[in-house]
Amino acid sequence: MTQDVEMKEQPQVPATAAAVSNSVSSPTPVLQHLKEIAALIETGAYAREVRRILRAVRLTIALRRKLKAGVVSTFLQFALVAGSEAHTRLSAYLPKDDENDMEVDTASSAPQATVKHSPELEIYCYLLVLIFLIDQKKYTEAKACSSASIARLKNLNRRTVDVLASRLYFYYSLSYELTDSLSEIRGNLLALHRVATLRHDELGQETLLNLLLRNYLHYNLYDQAEKLRSKAPRFEAHSNQQFCRYLFYLGKIRTIQLEYTDAKESLLQAARKAPVAALGFRVQCNKWAVIVRLLLGEIPERTVFMQKGMEKALRPYFELTNAVRIGDLELFKTKAEKFSSTFTSDRTNNLIVRLRHNVIRTGLRNISISYSRISLADVAKKLRLDSPNPVADAESIVSKAIRDGAIDATLDHANGWMVSKETGDIYSTNEPQLAFNSRIAFCLNMHNEAYVKIKLWDITRFTPRIRRSDCFACGSVFPPPVPSRLPHPAIL
Repeated sequence: MTQDVEMKEQPQVPATAAAVSNSVSSPTPVLQHLKEIAALIETGAYAREVRRILRAVRLTIALRRKLKAGVVSTFLQFALVAGSEAHTRLSAYLPKDDENDMEVDTASSAPQATVKHSPELEIYCYLLVLIFLIDQKKYTEAKACSSASIARLKNLNRRTVDVLASRLYFYYSLSYELTDSLSEIRGNLLALHRVATLRHDELGQETLLNLLLRNYLHYNLYDQAEKLRSKAPRFEAHSNQQFCRYLFYLGKIRTIQLEYTDAKESLLQAARKAPVAALGFRVQCNKWAVIVRLLLGEIPERTVFMQKGMEKALRPYFELTNAVRIGDLELFKTKAEKFSSTFTSDRTNNLIVRLRHNVIRTGLRNISISYSRISLADVAKKLRLDSPNPVADAESIVSKAIRDGAIDATLDHANGWMVSKETGDIYSTNEPQLAFNSRIAFCLNMHNEAYVKIKLWDITRFTPRIRRSDCFACGSVFPPPVPSRLPHPAIL
């Protein structure tokens, strides 16, 4: 006679992502989350799954605000062999006078590591200590730690380390930037970019390329930045954040090189693609985009300055835009002097100097619309030209505006007049066609980018389920024996 045995349910272990995301409300200590992340890295290194290591980096960023010196020190004892070179070096960077939390007291009896772990976990320990030092504003120790981590990375050639290496490159540059010694690592960044190219580390390439562009632009070396950008190897972007940074730096380079149309497209695209949480980055993109649009003769919409969280930061540029829209040169000078400190910190002061000519041209356009005939002396007076010979300067400005097509008028040199022609129908010109063409080209470009990405995802997902047969459209074998990068016409 058999007896019924009640089966007890085994307690389910919570997922690492859910545990870390709920760490604020969960009583589980931060040290336990770090151990789970270490296990995730070990699993990813053993199975050669980069996505697990990428997930571990994201979980670490969520925990960085709760890191304490005692927690990090205890985790180093758990992850690294006691007395090893990495453990000794990383422990020396941590402060000794910090009091341990209750979490550390409860976990102090944890066994120390006696078996050598994977190189991925060692690099992760470097990254964890570096993030902690930067958050604690210990920039000198962070600078030394980042240099040691880069020296250790040069001896590793593993694709599972690439994700951790890209983050270390970023904090390596940041630590030197915070200590105002960014020029010291330019040669190292170039060497690392060369090594990443030889190893086909595309994530490291795009990260290092952005760091090099930032390094050059920090010292206003725009020509060298453009030479590096134009000769760097091309590849498909792997990180949306890095691609947004690249577009922003490209927009700044194009602006300095007077290529305002391309600069405007790059800056607006960077602002649109940037994550919602990256508010500071989007503010910088909008600041430069506003200046570029003003240099192109456009007036940005009021909604650009009223975006959520950007009203205060964009206020100087809003008042400057009003001065350019009115065409008042005196008001423009007042606003430029009032917010000169803001423009200097944003590195847009040189661009605002270029706007003086646009302000004069806008005021001249308003004068030509208001008056059918006006003397050059009155033009100089209305434009408020402060020069020794304002009439001659006004004549030169009017002549250049007529030649460039900014105003539709003629000059009567004998009488010293500017005679405006009658305003014609704007729809009889090519301006509406050019405006529609630019909008349609932008929409088509966005559609093509989204379409190719969707189809590439579809073919990688559904091609194995399709049996090999002849294509009804072109007669070729489908799917092809060697998978191509582009989708086949039969499934488009």
